[in-house]
Amino acid sequence: MKQANRLLYFLALVKFVAPFLLQNGIYEPHRDEMLYVAEGNHLAWGFMEVPPMLSLLAWTTHLFNYNIFWLKFWPSFFGALTMIISGKLVLSLGGKTFAIILIFLSFLFGAFLRMQFLFQPNFLEIFFWTAIVYSLIRFIQTSKVKWIYILGICSGLGMLSKYSVIFFIVSLLLGLALSNQRSLFKNKHFYFAIIIGLILFLPNFIWQYQHHFPVAFHMKKLQDTQLQYISPSSFLIDQLIMNFPVAFVWLTGLFALLFVSSLKKYRFVGFAYFIVIGLLLLLHGKNYYAMGAYPVLLAFGSYQLEMITKHRYNFVRVILVGIPVIMGYYLIPIALPIMEPTKLAAFYEKRNIKKMGVLNWEDGESHPLPQDFADMLGWDEMARKSAKAFHSLNDVEKQNTLVYCDNYGEAGALNYFSKKYHLPETYSDNASFLYWMPDSLHFDNIVLVTDDIHEMEHDFLKNFKEVVLFDSITTPYSRERGSLILLLKGMNEQMRKDFKLKIQKAKKETSPVQ
Repeated sequence: MKQANRLLYFLALVKFVAPFLLQNGIYEPHRDEMLYVAEGNHLAWGFMEVPPMLSLLAWTTHLFNYNIFWLKFWPSFFGALTMIISGKLVLSLGGKTFAIILIFLSFLFGAFLRMQFLFQPNFLEIFFWTAIVYSLIRFIQTSKVKWIYILGICSGLGMLSKYSVIFFIVSLLLGLALSNQRSLFKNKHFYFAIIIGLILFLPNFIWQYQHHFPVAFHMKKLQDTQLQYISPSSFLIDQLIMNFPVAFVWLTGLFALLFVSSLKKYRFVGFAYFIVIGLLLLLHGKNYYAMGAYPVLLAFGSYQLEMITKHRYNFVRVILVGIPVIMGYYLIPIALPIMEPTKLAAFYEKRNIKKMGVLNWEDGESHPLPQDFADMLGWDEMARKSAKAFHSLNDVEKQNTLVYCDNYGEAGALNYFSKKYHLPETYSDNASFLYWMPDSLHFDNIVLVTDDIHEMEHDFLKNFKEVVLFDSITTPYSRERGSLILLLKGMNEQMRKDFKLKIQKAKKETSPVQ
């Protein structure tokens, strides 16, 4: 047991370090990462897209001047913690070294490698999903009341990390109701734990109420632009593809939970998996929304495979380790951008990766790089060229100039690189940036960054004395390639009124519940 425990912590350290060594240094922060970093500058109990937990971690990046190591530290750290919890579950079941190795391979080869290196709420969601079910299992194993309260705390903190944790909690409760562990509902401590979880979540609920539930606007927009196009078949197929090198591990875990008599008391976990998948299918959830359900299944699968091969068939263990290692080796370039863009695009074309669907973007079209990787390029160029436009103005003009972006990625990038290029605060009416925009601004000029390549054709430009197409984004393979940087000088009074109305309208639209 001690040997397996030491191995677990060592491999968790390897899991923490590996993404830093694998990802090519040419890639910049992801557009979403820079939005969440910006939220760290505007701490609140809620945001349009997410609850507040991630913003607290983002705040720490400001202490280190946006050092990218600290930006990546948190997802890597919580990824390692998630692996440790899964490993501890294996050990609590009686698993040993071989099962720990399978757990490690499961976290190293597959979708976890990318999701636990991007500074997005997904890594927190996966961690708290895992911690919630682990706490419940530990209570069943030990009957120690402390685990019920840890369950309540993890549930509250989980809901402060990503709202989809609520779906898993509901699925888990329904799974308990369908299993022989329903006696937990008679335990008074269970309800005290629920109250603790709700108290932890209460500040965010109050914030949502005060802001007329902007999460409803965000979800509706997401449904209209993305979720409605997700087919049930593609969602289910992706559940296999996301962790394809170790699919046999979690499928073994799911089978064991449902049919192995010695694991009958944990059967509610298997029920919960099917319930949460059903909910996500019903709501047209994205494929990775279910990722939090897999660490526990991987733990049970690793344990069961170790038990099956314990006394004989040792040669099978070599095969079980070899499958994820060999397959994972070839899939790592899909999980992380380990080569510079030109070489990576050539690699995908040579291997015909297009057939796997991983090069499809939200527009439904196939591109040379995955969308996530294209979203890590061109930001420094954008900030540098925008700064050049701003600094082309004299001191008086600068004091009356607004730096404005069409989308949150652009605004996040200019703010992220603002110290490097001496830019003032950048504004946008997109995503949570809308909240940080004053209702009234006094300015005569605008440095405008836009992804609309037809921006120069719009009528509103007639409201400026001078319009200059200053530059554009040229970074190859960047999703923002072709975006324009405009310098607009001498705004008239009509434009002032129209701009103010535009912001007021945008703020009103994000508060659908009045």
